[in-house]
Amino acid sequence: MKIEEIKMRANEERRQYFISRSENWVKYRKRRSYYWDSITRYCNYYIHEESSVLEIGCGSGELLAAVNGKRKLGIDFCEPILDQAQKQFPDMDFRLMEAENIQLDEKFDVIILSNLLGVVDDIELIFNELRKVCHEKTRIIVTYYNRFWEPIIKLAEWLRLKKRTTEQNWLSSGDIANLLYLAGFDTYKRNRSMLMPYRIPLLSWILNRFVSRLPFFQLFGLNQFVFARPFPQRLTQQEVDQRYSVSVVVPARNESGNIEAAIQRTPQMGKFTELIFVEGNSTDDTWETIQKMADKYKDTHRIKIMQQDGKGKGDAVRKGYAAAEGDILMILDADLTVPPEDLPKFYNAITRGKGEFINGVRLVYPMEKNAMRTLNTIGNHFFSRLFSWILERPIKDTLCGTKVMFRNDYLKLANNRAFFGEFDPFGDFDLLFGAYKLNLKIVDLPIRYRERKYGDTNISRFSHGFILLRMSAFAAGKIKFW
Repeated sequence: MKIEEIKMRANEERRQYFISRSENWVKYRKRRSYYWDSITRYCNYYIHEESSVLEIGCGSGELLAAVNGKRKLGIDFCEPILDQAQKQFPDMDFRLMEAENIQLDEKFDVIILSNLLGVVDDIELIFNELRKVCHEKTRIIVTYYNRFWEPIIKLAEWLRLKKRTTEQNWLSSGDIANLLYLAGFDTYKRNRSMLMPYRIPLLSWILNRFVSRLPFFQLFGLNQFVFARPFPQRLTQQEVDQRYSVSVVVPARNESGNIEAAIQRTPQMGKFTELIFVEGNSTDDTWETIQKMADKYKDTHRIKIMQQDGKGKGDAVRKGYAAAEGDILMILDADLTVPPEDLPKFYNAITRGKGEFINGVRLVYPMEKNAMRTLNTIGNHFFSRLFSWILERPIKDTLCGTKVMFRNDYLKLANNRAFFGEFDPFGDFDLLFGAYKLNLKIVDLPIRYRERKYGDTNISRFSHGFILLRMSAFAAGKIKFW
């Protein structure tokens, strides 16, 4: 028998299995709503109102109906179950279609495959089909059982606590990531959740909301989530430079002696590079120096200058970003401890698609003798581990002043800022947390941290350390234990 015939027979057997159970499908789904609602809630955290969403293997449509999105489409290969989806949600768009042969002429911001992989014959084929409906910013969200639960689920089926399914593919998150890679997708985040799939008052809430999110216990979560994006297209340097422009925001408080060096040492990148100096309540002549240097270099550099109305670096960054015209937004601290000459590294990383939020890291290379005080170094390593757990990916340095992202992504972040609120006087965490909520790929970029040549640091080790602890607790509540 030919391989194609074997696949067709296996596909038809699966179709008949679901047809035989279609009559009670919605009732069964409602009885197990506690489990399914947890998946919906997790996926929805990363989906925004303006997104277009495609669910492949949508079943009776409950997940798709519940998530955010301005345009939502569900496809499934079982007609009786799809009919029930249409009856439940008559205003939504459902289409009879096989995941192995997607026939759609539009691209989607988010594609969800929820618990589909276990019952398909060729997962790589399905992942290859996804490319038809992806644009360069599309996010793939794959949910499936944790392989650790295989014997528990089989026991639950034997005890009739769970509906018996056809033979399952049991995959680790690494298996899923590898299949996505083979199909041309970059897996950038994995997670697990849920220790108790049934609603038991208080106990389920404690286990699923808190215990399952803790290190070690997270390894045993029933639901595993894999996030992926298409690999970026390869562009020549000329294509990159013709496509992107750059805005470098320089918050400056008591940095009079560094202003001219910042202008002279910042390289030109892309179509144009503009420098935006934001002076913030200086007690020296920083503002006068900024005005003088802007006039001196007006014929050779694109420079904007302004004074902030509020206080703190975060307020200065937001003011500068609001005035930026470049496609790519960068922060350069005016103390120049991150050398301006390193900014092209960030430009290359983001324009080559290595990440969508590039986070500078000072803790890889050896530092100059007085670049960072010992207590600051210890604190940075501590918060590195803490925030790596919170943000679910390695973040080695949260407080490096240089962070880079696309302006279009920042505008989305700003529009969704109400989720976290105006909580961050530094600005670093407002951007990091916002990038996480936007489901961007966050990448660390090591730089050499230099000793400042002028002025004194504006960081207070102890008072700012307590602020960081408070923000850590705030972030854990908003990201890990929501």
